[in-house]
Amino acid sequence: MSMFGDGLDKAVQKAFTRPAPKNAGPQMRYMVKQLGGTKAVAELLGMSQRQVERYVAGKAKKPRADLAARLEREVTKRWQPQIRAKAREKAATTGGIVIDARARMGYTAPIGSTDQDRIRHLTVALPPRFAGRLFEAQEAGASDTELQEIAAEALKEVYFQDGGRRAGSLEEVRFTDVEHLEFDL
Repeated sequence: MSMFGDGLDKAVQKAFTRPAPKNAGPQMRYMVKQLGGTKAVAELLGMSQRQVERYVAGKAKKPRADLAARLEREVTKRWQPQIRAKAREKAATTGGIVIDARARMGYTAPIGSTDQDRIRHLTVALPPRFAGRLFEAQEAGASDTELQEIAAEALKEVYFQDGGRRAGSLEEVRFTDVEHLEFDL
């Protein structure tokens, strides 16, 4: 499970104008339409082409739990790509993104300052450039660790340094032991 990647996906999904199909039949029909045939869907989901055809025809209705989870994940990944792109573009250019996190945070600073890590619950609006970096890194296949580093850099600038108004000598922000993470556009 990718906490940061999934969190970014959920934030973008809030922009959807219609809900994705919930039942196996409509989900299979959508996937067949997207991939251009039952054979491609069968290969993607790791099942027989004939079984895909049964779901499309409505003869099979209730998939196994693992198949249902894979099917829902694949449908959600492909659902409303234009809406998804517009939401990401808006966040990266004008809107920014809000991060709500409960995690262990601390920083590296000059000797004599209180840089002890502690659990903090922050809700911070990040500027569009950080939203853009997060989405670009996610699309490029960045790991959760890389996304976490971008978020830590954003929190350093926005929360700890307050846009350059304080803590100018801060070197590094540690953002670890994430207990809760949610993004909102």
